[in-house]
Amino acid sequence: MDRALNSDPVITADTEGRFQRWRNWIGFWLLGLCNNFAYVVMLSAAHDILQKQESQNTTTPTPAPNVTNIEIRSSSNSSSRYDCNPVSTAAVLLADILPTLIIKFTAPFYIHKVPYGFRVLVCFLTAVVSFLMVSFSSTILMSITGVVFASISSGLGELSFLSLSVFFSRDVLSGWGSGTGAAGVAGAFLYSAFTQAGLTPQVTLWIMLVVPVILAVSYFFLLVFPPSFPQWRRHEVGHGPFRTANSQERRPLIEEETYTDEDSEPTREEQDNCTGPALFLMTEDKHTGPLTFTDQLHIIKGLLKFIFPLSVVYFAEYFINQGLLELLYFPDSSLSHAEQYRWYQTLYQIGVFFSRTSLVCFKIRKIFLMSLLQCVNAVLLVFAVYYQFLYYPWVVFIIVLYEGLLGGAAYVNTFYFIREETAEREREFAMAAASVGDSLGIALSAAASFPIHHYFCSL
Repeated sequence: MDRALNSDPVITADTEGRFQRWRNWIGFWLLGLCNNFAYVVMLSAAHDILQKQESQNTTTPTPAPNVTNIEIRSSSNSSSRYDCNPVSTAAVLLADILPTLIIKFTAPFYIHKVPYGFRVLVCFLTAVVSFLMVSFSSTILMSITGVVFASISSGLGELSFLSLSVFFSRDVLSGWGSGTGAAGVAGAFLYSAFTQAGLTPQVTLWIMLVVPVILAVSYFFLLVFPPSFPQWRRHEVGHGPFRTANSQERRPLIEEETYTDEDSEPTREEQDNCTGPALFLMTEDKHTGPLTFTDQLHIIKGLLKFIFPLSVVYFAEYFINQGLLELLYFPDSSLSHAEQYRWYQTLYQIGVFFSRTSLVCFKIRKIFLMSLLQCVNAVLLVFAVYYQFLYYPWVVFIIVLYEGLLGGAAYVNTFYFIREETAEREREFAMAAASVGDSLGIALSAAASFPIHHYFCSL
């Protein structure tokens, strides 16, 4: 009788636990989707943003929305063998990544003082402002400012949601990775599909205002937070999610192996001077106290083995995406230049989605190998642009898809192994600090893309 009575709560609790894990996985999937959506759309719209401003600054009548303004641009670039915008799409990339880079470089040292609920509200508002500003823009400056707001939303969101993942079971990280990959596919594909169907870029951006709303709903109504989660209050002690009033409450939310560090144990002299409860508290503080600035620098030093390869991967792939792809134009194709550029971005994001979702199937520890392969792609396409030995766009489509597979795999595996190999009390800070890796590579690629664009367009 007692056995029957005791079995029901166990089954109920297990069922409830599985339900909560699925809710959290879906919640992080949607957060990844919505957080990166505006960023992807702005890159997909880069060609149209610059073309729109150029056409408004000429005396030639503006063509229909679904017609590429090749004649206008060709008249100002008749001396070049490439179909170039006066301003490289790397300008949009730079505006899309610099605010993110600044946030990721600085925020890990102070962002723990801002409650997660307020961070998400800022992400929501800045995403809405970005879509509205770009859709109503009449100058390049206004468009770029709208892109900056998208960057703030995406950068703050990525840093915050990666840190947030340490409060939940490890499987939410695969949900986040898959969602960010899906953002690329959904953002690039929907923008391409809507504009291909005849909608103007402005109307397309208005429709996409629903995405920030989904982000807010997913965070506030879908996720199941731990009871002690600091939603509207700052962390009272340190960075980590596991520090509360007593040793029983200090137990991790995720039952994993306990991290130990022999170097952090009390010295013999300290043990002689401290006995009983005093020694216990001193040992506890070593592992659960707030991270000092020195601790943070030490953690960052250990993260360099992850940050550097991730930066190289993203440098190479965004150098391709924003520095070279707009120069790989095939006039004999049935697709216009703008349409070719959009589908380059779409296929790249499809590759990213599949590789970021692959974490549930297999893990890749050697991130540096993907860095090397991505650099090979970049060198190959530089020669392809210069010597023009590729005659069909489908060849570039395959290369871009492969490029996306490498980039997505590097991203999701980097953060998986950071979580697995970092001490419990350091995880929240480490996940936030390591998020600078991809943004650093993207920013450097944007800076490198300007001289490349200028050189090729002067030929």
